[in-house]
Amino acid sequence: MASSLSGGGGGGRRLLFPMVVAAAAAAALVGAAPASACYSRVFSFGDSLADTGNYRFFYRNDSDPVLRLPYGETFFHRATGRFTDGCIVLDFIAKALGLPFVPPYLSGRRAEDFLHGANFAVGGATALGPDFFRDKGFDVGNVVHLDMEMKWFRDMLNLFCPGNLSGCSDMMNQSLIIVGVIGGNDYNLRRIPFESVVTFAPPVIAKISSSITELIGLGAKALVVPGNLPIGCLPMYLLTFQSDKKEDYEPGTGCIRQLNEFAWYHNKLLIEELEKLRKLHPGVTIIYADYYGATMEVFVSPQRYGIEYPLVACCGGGGRYGVSPGVRCGRGEYKLCENPETHGSWDGLHPSESVYRAIAMSLLRGSRTQPPIATTASSCTHNLVRSEYLVNTSPF
Repeated sequence: MASSLSGGGGGGRRLLFPMVVAAAAAAALVGAAPASACYSRVFSFGDSLADTGNYRFFYRNDSDPVLRLPYGETFFHRATGRFTDGCIVLDFIAKALGLPFVPPYLSGRRAEDFLHGANFAVGGATALGPDFFRDKGFDVGNVVHLDMEMKWFRDMLNLFCPGNLSGCSDMMNQSLIIVGVIGGNDYNLRRIPFESVVTFAPPVIAKISSSITELIGLGAKALVVPGNLPIGCLPMYLLTFQSDKKEDYEPGTGCIRQLNEFAWYHNKLLIEELEKLRKLHPGVTIIYADYYGATMEVFVSPQRYGIEYPLVACCGGGGRYGVSPGVRCGRGEYKLCENPETHGSWDGLHPSESVYRAIAMSLLRGSRTQPPIATTASSCTHNLVRSEYLVNTSPF
């Protein structure tokens, strides 16, 4: 299992297809869906990397830049509550499985609103609850956390199976559940010292594990659990932790070595925990999604994805990394690039749609999932790994 991770040095696995085929694959992921889906619903949990709009309903702050253009400009041509310029990994996965975009849970009220699934992820969410941080001497406010998202999930199940959640076992058996991305905000390095952050990793993994266990108890049979991204490649962190020492950066990528090693450490703990869960629940498919390795492929070989500025934000304060301390995308005198597809980051903290697409390609082809998602969901994803399908399928 650990071999599926890229190490702190930034090395990445070579692409399975040449660039022209990979470009067609990217279009195919959001193109014509297979005739039948092997999952009737997708449920998702996480933070801003997985949020499809809950943030705007939960915080109801109309002045937040995320709720206005230029967010959403690339695909939706309007702000949707996604923290990027277009689609995220969840969107690509849903379309590849022949399902509609997964609606944010807080946008619905009835069972009919969630016939094809629901997304419980919220921008800014943590895995651990606020009390954990207060006990450690840090006040993160009353943020959404994984236990709260799990409560929303049980509330939603109660719409389908009032008073008897065990009655939803058939529905759960036919659903794909994505637990994450979650944990990045627990490690927010701009507000918590690094030496404290390192000690948070085991309890974060334990919380993810207990949530997976609860989902399995509710009848889940297929779960995808993403690892964390290489945070040392985020423009905002590159600015905040910039150094004059060459050895602080990874050769070949320019990402901050120590931060990527910490993300790798989180993912290593997660992989080990998922292996334990597989042994405890042999009848359940638990898939590790290597977001780290998939993203590092972009930073190692950005030209293969048409990305010219892998470490620069498209929208932000400008400068070397496209960000500055006092300017935020969509607020103040911010700068906006002409073509988000050529940038690795959208706003300094979140990937562009181009990178999300690249991650989804790696996951759905099976090169960055353990076990490969293409083998565990072959009835609806087998075409995605056939190059002739990838080349001939039209985009949206």
